[in-house]
Amino acid sequence: MLDKAAMIPHLNDPIAILQKRLNSDASRHMIALAGVPGSGKSTIAARLGEEMNARCGEGTLLVLGMDGFHLPKAALRQMPDPDLAFARRGAPWTFDALSLAERLRALRHEAGRAAVPWPDFQHDVGDPVEGALEVPPQTCLILVEGLYLLHNEDGWENVSSQFDERWFLDTPLEIALERLVHRHMAAWGMTREQATARIASNDRLNAELVQRSRANADWLMDA
Repeated sequence: MLDKAAMIPHLNDPIAILQKRLNSDASRHMIALAGVPGSGKSTIAARLGEEMNARCGEGTLLVLGMDGFHLPKAALRQMPDPDLAFARRGAPWTFDALSLAERLRALRHEAGRAAVPWPDFQHDVGDPVEGALEVPPQTCLILVEGLYLLHNEDGWENVSSQFDERWFLDTPLEIALERLVHRHMAAWGMTREQATARIASNDRLNAELVQRSRANADWLMDA
C-alpha cells in the first residue's frame, strides 16, 4: 500500500511559491501552516511575513493564528467534565472549529470588499479576545498557522477545505517536545520533571494527533 505522506513534495523555497501565488489571478490566496506543538510554526510564519512584506510591500502577506478560537474558560466550565476540559485545554475539542471555518469563509468572501475581524488569544487574561486583529480587504495573501488546520475529525472537517494550500512544518516530534519542555519551564517556572509530566498528559497526546494530519498536507516544509 502506498504511503500517502511519502508522496507529498517538499517546499524548498516558500518565498518563491508565495510570490507566484501573489501574481495569480485570485483576489486572495489562503494558506494553512500546521505542525506539532513546538515545531516552530509561529517563528516560521512571522519570518515569511516579514520577508514577503519587505520584498513586495507592507501588507502583502498577513499572518494569523488559530489560537483566538480557543473556547473561553466560561465554555469549558459548562462541559460535562470541566476538570478534564481544563486539563486538556489545547486538544481539538477545546477549540471552536465551527467559528474558525465560518471566519475563513468570510475572509474569502470579503476579499477586496470589507475588513474582517479576527480574534486573538490574550495570555494575560487566559482567553480569546474577539476583534483583536483586523484583516484589511486589500490583503492578497493570508497565512494561518495552527495545530489542527489539517485535522479532519472532532468538528474540524470544514476547516482544511477553506484553504487553497495546506503546508506542514515537518519538525521531528521529539525535537519539538523538547522545545516545549524548555518553554514550559521558562513560562511557568516548572521543574523539568513537572514540564515533562505536563507534556505527557496533554501536549504529547495533541502532538501525536497533529502528526497524523501530516498526510493531509499539499507541501512539507523542513524545520
